[in-house]
Amino acid sequence: MGVLSEGLTHVLILVASLVGIGFALLQWFLVSKVRVSVESGNGYSDRLIGEEEEGVDNLDVSLKCAEIQNAISVGATSFLYTEYRYLCIFMGVFGAIIFLFLGSVQGFSTKSEPCTYSKGNLCKPALANAIFSTIAFLLGALTSVLSGFLGMKIATYANARTTLQARKGVGKAFITAFRSGAVMGFLLSANGLLVLYVSINLFKLYYGDDWEGLYESITGYGLGGSSMALFGRVGGGIYTKAADVGADLVGKVERNIPEDDPRNPAVIADNVGDNVGDIAGMGSDLFGSYAESSCAALFVASISQFGVVHDYTAMSYPLIISAMGIVVCLITTLFATDLFEIKNVSEIEPSLKRQLVISTILMTAGIAMVSFLALPSEFTLYDFGTDKLVKNWHLFFCVSIGLWAGLVIGFTTEYYTSNAYSPVQDVADSCRTGAATNVIFGLALGYKSVIIPIFSIAIAIYVSFSMAAMYGIAMAALGMLSTISTGLAIDAYGPISDNAGGIAEMAGMSHKIRERTDALDAAGNTTAAIGKGFAIGSAALVSLALFGAFVSRAGIKAVDVLTPKVFIGLIVGAMLPYWFSAMTMKSVGSAALKMVEEVRRQFNTIPGLMEGRAKPDYTNCVKISTDASLREMIPPGALVMLTPLIAGTFFGVETLAGVLAGSLVSGVQH
Repeated sequence: MGVLSEGLTHVLILVASLVGIGFALLQWFLVSKVRVSVESGNGYSDRLIGEEEEGVDNLDVSLKCAEIQNAISVGATSFLYTEYRYLCIFMGVFGAIIFLFLGSVQGFSTKSEPCTYSKGNLCKPALANAIFSTIAFLLGALTSVLSGFLGMKIATYANARTTLQARKGVGKAFITAFRSGAVMGFLLSANGLLVLYVSINLFKLYYGDDWEGLYESITGYGLGGSSMALFGRVGGGIYTKAADVGADLVGKVERNIPEDDPRNPAVIADNVGDNVGDIAGMGSDLFGSYAESSCAALFVASISQFGVVHDYTAMSYPLIISAMGIVVCLITTLFATDLFEIKNVSEIEPSLKRQLVISTILMTAGIAMVSFLALPSEFTLYDFGTDKLVKNWHLFFCVSIGLWAGLVIGFTTEYYTSNAYSPVQDVADSCRTGAATNVIFGLALGYKSVIIPIFSIAIAIYVSFSMAAMYGIAMAALGMLSTISTGLAIDAYGPISDNAGGIAEMAGMSHKIRERTDALDAAGNTTAAIGKGFAIGSAALVSLALFGAFVSRAGIKAVDVLTPKVFIGLIVGAMLPYWFSAMTMKSVGSAALKMVEEVRRQFNTIPGLMEGRAKPDYTNCVKISTDASLREMIPPGALVMLTPLIAGTFFGVETLAGVLAGSLVSGVQH
């Protein structure tokens, strides 16, 4: 037994979750002190309150800002509401499929049956497992949706406030944008942990001592989170890219007007896209990985010594790591918002990178503390039918190597995407000879950027598997995501700053303000790439952990590549990411085509639009992006969800193992 008692474990997890939510609400309150709104229904009106600009009608600019912010917020909210209506239908249908598949294993039996792993013990019936897995799936899906929606709300709430604060200096604007990102980061991690913790304890009322059944049904939570993430990412991604391409091709290239110029009909859709794709989509995506890694670790632990002897504290090790992560990220956030003040533009990017380094160093100490307090000094873990003897310091290394691999991936991504380093400068230099060489250099850079992250992931897998089998890999994934609050704060900061720059341009603010918001945006673009690096790295580790859980559960002793059934699965699986990418890219292309045609039509048919005497029809462009993304997200989503079901049902578990392994290896590089 570890030093930490069961009661204290409950308190720690619960308090950390509530502190995370409280801290997020505090940040929201601090952002809300910057007031911006138009005339409200009760007759009272706030105005943008900021420093006066010379030669600019302050009130007029203020009202314009509030109006633009409202348009972006309405566009993003209406898109997500429509998307979530589609997803509710999907949740119902897929929930029913899960129930039927799991329930039919024993013919919807209501009798207790022998446990799969705890030999000699009786476990709860298949029907109960089906019901609770479906409930967990729906809970995971709802939490994922909520995470994305809340992130979008705070982002659209903070964009104009960041623009306003840019009048007072780049430091004030940075703090507003970063605090808003922190709201999303802390709400997501704390909500995810709290819902998982409460679900486990409510399910336990029925399952009692059957921990194997309890934690197997909880895996539905991770599936729900990642299912919603898939559609959120695809739908939001198609929306944002279609609007971006449409706005830039006609506005910047054909009409030679600045980015985010209010005369461009697609400019509101472009800014809405930043929120629904890069904020709501990324939020759901990281929540999916977070939930999957927690559930994979919990399930492996439940069929190991922790589950057999009912050691609740050791069993909850993944949850305690997440709770420690919230506390560490809270301290780290104070470094950016309260302890160090940004005085000029050159300090923005170093400040964001410092967040990653500080959170990683503090979290390493936190992991050591949790590993030695929560775990027994020696114990056994399930390892494909045998028991592997593990010490608590082994798990410290597993989680830590995941954490540090995440940092390496983050900094490598930053190196390949920041204009401060040679890779991006080489791509920029290649533009001198035209678009063709630029595309060639860009593709080469993309392929080359894979090398270091793949080696980092490979080392993390080797070390964690050698030390603690599949549990080690799941914990390495959770280690990478343990500082998710800070990672998401940095990630959400980018689109908020991008929107702030757009609002400054559309409201006709001075060149000086636009320079400040551009500097915030440039740093944000790089840090958004770091967030995507974390998402991909953790997804690779989580996928491997889940693949291990599948192989164990399906009773496959070894996946033999020389078996024809497995090999055909491998090559088909390796093809799937290409098929998926082809579908999404074609969707973006066709949606962008419609957007370009609409923007051209408006420039050609609305008299006085180019001269600034007439207003464009923004809503039509928002509608084009919304309709296209919702229509086009279904086929790629169906491909991902149905392939394993079809492969497993018609070709057996060996072929399915090949499909999963092939798509995992190919998808990570992709």
